[in-house]
Amino acid sequence: MVLDFLTGEFIDVIEWVDDTRDTMVWRYETRGRAIKYGAKLTVREGQAAVFVHEGQLADTFGPGLYMLETNNMPVLTRLQHWHHGFRSPFKSEIYFVNTTRFNNLKWGTRNPIIARDPEFGPVRLRAFGTYSMRVTDPARFMSEIVGTDGEFTADEISYQLRNVIVQEFSRVIASSGIPVLDMAANTQDLGKIVATAIEPTVAQYGLTTPEFYIENISLPDEVERMLDKRTSMGIVGDLSRFGHYAQAESMLNASTRDGGMGAGIGAGMGAALGMGMAGGVLRGPWGPASPQPPQVPAQQPNMIAPPPIPSETVWHVALDGQPSGPYGKADLGRLMNEGRFTRDTLVWTPGQDGWKEADEVPALAQLFTMLPPPLPQK
Repeated sequence: MVLDFLTGEFIDVIEWVDDTRDTMVWRYETRGRAIKYGAKLTVREGQAAVFVHEGQLADTFGPGLYMLETNNMPVLTRLQHWHHGFRSPFKSEIYFVNTTRFNNLKWGTRNPIIARDPEFGPVRLRAFGTYSMRVTDPARFMSEIVGTDGEFTADEISYQLRNVIVQEFSRVIASSGIPVLDMAANTQDLGKIVATAIEPTVAQYGLTTPEFYIENISLPDEVERMLDKRTSMGIVGDLSRFGHYAQAESMLNASTRDGGMGAGIGAGMGAALGMGMAGGVLRGPWGPASPQPPQVPAQQPNMIAPPPIPSETVWHVALDGQPSGPYGKADLGRLMNEGRFTRDTLVWTPGQDGWKEADEVPALAQLFTMLPPPLPQK
């Protein structure tokens, strides 16, 4: 029993096996026990062990296996007054520090940053990204940040680091002179500048930031909507021509609907297209060498309602090398009787792929079957 009691009073093996993935510092429990002289200290890769004696930082150990004796604990030996080979047990707090990288930590601007853009003037920007950190000076990290915290996690320092990052990011953005529209192409360079700017402050905490990324720099929603409109205007170009195109597109879509109304609109649109509606902007599918229908005569200022829409298919006819029409079938019959409309006459109607000879159009070919044969020569 006495042996068990004495065994429980002394610590002879000290180690830390961490599986939490977010713990930066963990204090080895020594309450009610003393560390045995000659005990084994195991420090694994990615760890450091810091001894604190009576509130003072003593020795720091990197990865390896150590026998806790006076010859490899000079600071603690001096604090404990272990001169001349005194080998009594000692009581100290032992902190294990995780020195591996903590990745994918988030940062972002809680409030917009005011910057002066050379094109848009003062603008409000937001940004966010990720970074990584690691402990490079365990003793400084313990004294500056951790203190006596028995279990210190990455979340407890990441908030402070975010403040440092946002402060430096704001300064860099405000003085960069890079236009807002070009910032997306320069995030890598901006990230390097910000990382360099925060390094002195982070080093004071015993930390470093091996990686720093800017994932996005954005404008307020209302400004982005205005930019979208501006982009759309640039794509549209001439608004007057676009208006004529939109009107024609709407009428052509209506002509494809079932029912008489769609057909009537399509016929009316065909007449408008054939006559060169919108000042010649809308053209038929004919080539530049083919004759084109004339332009629509200008409407009177007091005309509000459109002209009546014809209910039958209309045709444009090439007469004497010039487009003429539109004509209905009755008009074509009259021209045929006059000898001005023959099988070889070029015709076009809305929806037809270019000008064709009348005899090639099924709807008109039947007109020529009803013609009497030519009179015999005397």
